[in-house]
Amino acid sequence: MKPAKDRIIFPLDVATVDEAKKYVVLLSENVGLFKVGLELFIQAGPEIIGFIHSQTQARVFLDLKLHDIPATVGRAMARIADLGVAFATVHVGETRRMLAAAVDGSGGRVAILGVTVLTSVSAEDLKSAGFRKDFYNDMLLTVMERAAIAHAAGCAGVICSGLEVSRIKDKMGQNFLAVTPGIRPAWAVTAEEDQRRITTPEEAISAGADYLVIGRPIRDAKDPAKAAARIAAEIENTGSKKE
Repeated sequence: MKPAKDRIIFPLDVATVDEAKKYVVLLSENVGLFKVGLELFIQAGPEIIGFIHSQTQARVFLDLKLHDIPATVGRAMARIADLGVAFATVHVGETRRMLAAAVDGSGGRVAILGVTVLTSVSAEDLKSAGFRKDFYNDMLLTVMERAAIAHAAGCAGVICSGLEVSRIKDKMGQNFLAVTPGIRPAWAVTAEEDQRRITTPEEAISAGADYLVIGRPIRDAKDPAKAAARIAAEIENTGSKKE
């Protein structure tokens, strides 16, 4: 079993390279992966990935959520694979062919994760976007349909909320990865949440989540490293209970 801290993904959702590097150094012993998203990658490019690799033992999750024609996505994923990252994301959009192209483009060098439904999205959002009634009335149905597409295309797993993990594991198998954002420890929930489908670390791990994306509860803590260690302890305790 991997150490509890290795299941924590810290998102470097900051605007500058200097701030990102500060968190990398600060949390290098307390998290297993650093997530590089659109804002930071546009600002810093591959430089920040090289910094993480050179300064820590942590892996990199490149979260660019690719969504384009299959040929473009396949070529882009080949370039991503050259960066030596552990995970990369592709939206589960209109066609399975796009996901399959990403998997082919990766050459087995990076694990592809399909983004099902963003945890900030509500049923009302899906309704206003023109989804069928059965899909916006049952968010789980939407996520499961998209997870099945990702699985069939050869993706390593999906991004989903903790509310959907157990069903995905039941249907797609325990080896199909579930990476879960929208994680809020009970001691860190605030009234200003912009996430809609949140779970605690204990709930997500108990459901079968493989990795937890945890940003705000760590970043906004007075002592981020201590907060990350506290979450790792919660994950460890949950794993012990399951055994």
